[in-house]
Amino acid sequence: MAKSLWPIGLLLFCSSLFAAAPRVISLAPHLTEMAFAAGITPVAVSAWSDYPPAAKALEQVANWQGVKIERILALKPDVVLAWRGGNPQRQIDQLQRLGVKVEWLDPGSLKEMADAVASLQRWSPHPQQALDVAQQLKQQENALRARYAALPAVPLFLQFGQQPLFTAARDTLQNDIITLCAGKNIFADSRVSWPQVSREQVLMRHPQAIVVAGDAAQAQSVATFWQPQLAVPVIAINDDWISRPGPRMLLAAKQLCAALHPAQ
Repeated sequence: MAKSLWPIGLLLFCSSLFAAAPRVISLAPHLTEMAFAAGITPVAVSAWSDYPPAAKALEQVANWQGVKIERILALKPDVVLAWRGGNPQRQIDQLQRLGVKVEWLDPGSLKEMADAVASLQRWSPHPQQALDVAQQLKQQENALRARYAALPAVPLFLQFGQQPLFTAARDTLQNDIITLCAGKNIFADSRVSWPQVSREQVLMRHPQAIVVAGDAAQAQSVATFWQPQLAVPVIAINDDWISRPGPRMLLAAKQLCAALHPAQ
C-alpha cells in the first residue's frame, strides 16, 4: 500500500516545488526594494524603481501622475503593495473595488520598516529570507542604538529642498535615524510629518549641524545658502538611502552616525 502511494507523494512534492510564486506589484521605489529584500521579484513596479539593478528591467505601472489601473488588472496580481505617502487614495480604492488585494506599507520607524519586510513572507517564494532580512535589520538598528545611546544629542536640521525648505518631523523614518545617531531633530515637534519651514524658523532653533540628501557638491551648495548667518557642518547622506523609507535606511543611519560622531 505504501509503495503504491509513493508516486502520488512524489507528484505532490513536485507540484509544490514548482508552484507559481505570488504575483506582486509594488507602487513605490522603496516598496520595490522591500519586496526584493523579502525574496520577491515583482511582476511590475513604479517609476524610479532602480534598486536592486534587476528592478530596472521590470515593467512600470505607476509614476507621480498615478497608477495604470487597466494594466495592473491585466497583470492579475495576487497583491499590490501601496504607500499612502505617494499613491493616490482614489485610484487604490478603485483597484480594491475591482477585486485587487492591496497591502498598505507605511513604516514610520526602523522597527516598523523591518516588520514590514517580515510581513512580506506570505507573498514571497522565499519566506525565510524575509524573516532573516528583517532580523538582520533589527540587529543593525540595535547595535547602532547601543553604540550611540550615551552621547549628548546634537541639535540638527534635516533639509530637503532649498526654495522652499522642507524637513521631516517626528513620525518619520528620517527622524528615527536622527535619534538613533544621538541627534536631535529641531523640527521633531511639528504637527505635520513633512513641514515647510522658513529660513528664519531654522535660524531661531540654532542647529549645530545640517543634514542633506545628496553628495559633497550638494553639501557645499547648502553651506553657501546659509552663510553668513549659519556656519555649521553640512553632512551629505546618499540621496536614495535617506529619501526612500526602505531597507537602505540602515545604510543612511550608519553614514549619518559616523559623520555626526567621527570619534566613536
